[in-house]
Formats: sequence, structure tokens, C-alpha cells
Amino acid sequence: MDRRNFFPFIREWVFPSECPVCGKLLLDAREARYGLCGNCKAALFRGDETRCSLCGRPLISEKDRCLPCREGEERHFDRVFAVFPYTGKYQKVLRAYKFGKFRSLGNFLAEQLTDSLSAFSLDGMKNPCWVPVPPRPGKLRAYGWDQVEYLARLLEKQRRKPDPRPRDLPVYRCLKRLPSKTQKGLNRENRITNLRGRIRCTQKPPREVFLFDDVITTGATLDACAAALKEEGAEKVYGVCLFYDS
Repeated sequence: MDRRNFFPFIREWVFPSECPVCGKLLLDAREARYGLCGNCKAALFRGDETRCSLCGRPLISEKDRCLPCREGEERHFDRVFAVFPYTGKYQKVLRAYKFGKFRSLGNFLAEQLTDSLSAFSLDGMKNPCWVPVPPRPGKLRAYGWDQVEYLARLLEKQRRKPDPRPRDLPVYRCLKRLPSKTQKGLNRENRITNLRGRIRCTQKPPREVFLFDDVITTGATLDACAAALKEEGAEKVYGVCLFYDS
């Protein structure tokens, strides 16, 4: 048995968990590792739809950019790729991970982040890095963990493997979020103004950055992070988000 699967397998036999999508007990080693039964994991895949060249959401009838991106303010990030819609079975996965602290799902989600780099061309890039979107001040104290930081640790773990892949990028924590309201529940205009000037770059960033977050709604958080990174010298800032919310 693969060592990576051994401890999750033992844990699930002693304290069996259920697949957050279908409710099946996870007693298989690989299922325990990813926090999903085999059938549900196979059914969770990104579509091959044509995407907006800026925010990364699937296009309905447009050829290049979606209507919000065409009519919205100029963005500081260069492009975003969003993996799954925040609906149905996909919503169950994120809620189990984020609010249920179902951490085994992090292995599945971290792999999705890495695999999503195939949507970008890494050729010609010099030492691109992952940069996690920073949490609100006090979040760790209030909730006991930060779901994005946990993914950052898993990405670092992937890179420490004996045979890391070209897409296993280093993680560079260089952003800090100053006190502000939570973005949840705010409309588009308030989301933009709420974070304006509230994200700071604490050290010189890499030249090429892949920002990552769990959900993109209006893109205001990514944009504020990208603005801070570019102000301190980043040349290209791309975003990868696991879920997109309309």
C-alpha cells in the first residue's frame, strides 16, 4: 500500500467518514486519502467549455470575455482560471472541506490546483510561484484553521516528493490582509471598495505569480491581491480558484 494512503486508511477504519457527496463510508485506502468515494471523485471534473479570457468562468454566447468583465472596471490580474461551479455536488465538497473541516478533501483539491496549471503556458516563465490569498485577521483564532493555508501546505508537500513535476511550484507567502469586513454578503461594488488598500505585500514578490483561493465571486479579492503584488514589482499575476460562484 502507498504510504500516502496508509494513515488515512487506518484513520477511516477506526473512525470511518462518509463521502460528502453520496454518503458512502470511505473504507478504501485511496478513497480515505481523497475524502471521496471512487465514483464521486470520477464524477468531479472540470468542463471543457470556452472560458472568459479574464475571469475564467465558462462563456455562454460570448467569444472572448463575459459581460461582467467587458463592462467592469479594469483588473489588475492578468487572467484567472476557475475549476468547478459552486453548485450541486461541487458545493457539497467545498462546504465539507471549508466548514466541516473534512481535511482529506484537501488532497483532492490541492491536486486540482496543480492540474489547473495546464490551462496556462509555463514555458518561458522564470521561477513562477504559488501565492495564497491571505485570511482575514483573527480567522485562525476564531475558526482554528484557514482552508487556503492548508492547501498551501499540501502544495509544498507535493513539491517535496522525490519526483516533483514541473507544475509543482514553490509557495511564497508574501501577502497580508488588514482588518476589513468579510466579503460574504456584500454586493459587487462594496466588495471592491471593502478591500481597496487592505491587502499589503510584505516582501518583494516573484516576477510571475499564481494566486490561489477557494472561491471566486466578483473577483474583488483576487484583484486587490494582484494590485498589491504588482505595486511591489510582480509583472504577471494569474489566479486559480477551485470554485466559481455566480
